[in-house]
Amino acid sequence: MTDYIIRPLNPGETDIAVSWAAQEGWNPGASDAVAFRSVDPHGFWGGFLDGEMVGSISVVNYDEDFAFLGFYIVRPGYRGMGLGLQLWETASRHAGQRVIGLDGVVDQQANYRKSGYVLAYRNIRQGGPAGPALRALGQAPEATAPLAEVTPALDAYDRELFPAPRPAFLEAWITSPGHAARVKLADGVIRGYAVLRPCVSGYKIGPLFADDADVARDLLRDLLAGVEPEAEIFLDTPEPNAAAVDLAGTLGLVPVFETARMYRGAAPDLPVDRIFGVCTFELG
Repeated sequence: MTDYIIRPLNPGETDIAVSWAAQEGWNPGASDAVAFRSVDPHGFWGGFLDGEMVGSISVVNYDEDFAFLGFYIVRPGYRGMGLGLQLWETASRHAGQRVIGLDGVVDQQANYRKSGYVLAYRNIRQGGPAGPALRALGQAPEATAPLAEVTPALDAYDRELFPAPRPAFLEAWITSPGHAARVKLADGVIRGYAVLRPCVSGYKIGPLFADDADVARDLLRDLLAGVEPEAEIFLDTPEPNAAAVDLAGTLGLVPVFETARMYRGAAPDLPVDRIFGVCTFELG
């Protein structure tokens, strides 16, 4: 008789889940696991069949009201056996009565609905080479500034665009090896900020939060100035933000993937018109 155990993952096992995400083509960042664990070290779960890890999921609690689900993977060869559903249901209890968000693959929307999730909008991953994108941005009259730490002002700005406070995550996200972060200020007031990180393939830009498209362009211009021209860059644009989608097209980026942003519980009321790039599909 097989023995199926579901339990929280230790750091080494979390690294395994990230490696699986790479094998699935999700293109995680090189330092993602450390930043992800900073939010909720008990939020990463695994299913173990006869001692072998065969499935993973994260249900990360940001605060008392909001959680985010990601890394839902069952290894090939173990799918269709009900192991993933058991893992999903067990890990979801970790969130309690919190609202849970997710960015799920589109063809699984029907299954997510069965668990009480409702579609909010699509997120579209846009990709293309950095060189043409940088040329399309042209010259900037005003530069952005390097971002080296999480200040109270940055934490407050991010809180306007994310459903929960996340200072520990932001600190890890901004300072992780290879990550580059920029902030745009006007009269000492934050108008936007963005982070670029190296991934298995190319670079992802996220978050890209900006008060308007001009600020987003300034942030992108300074981030891409340090990227090799032939490298692929990726920006995850919320479809309802037409300015973000238009900006990606102007840069020569094209859709390469999409997700369904869904919520279990009341969807947060966020100014999507200021979200030009999602931070990460795995943690929101």
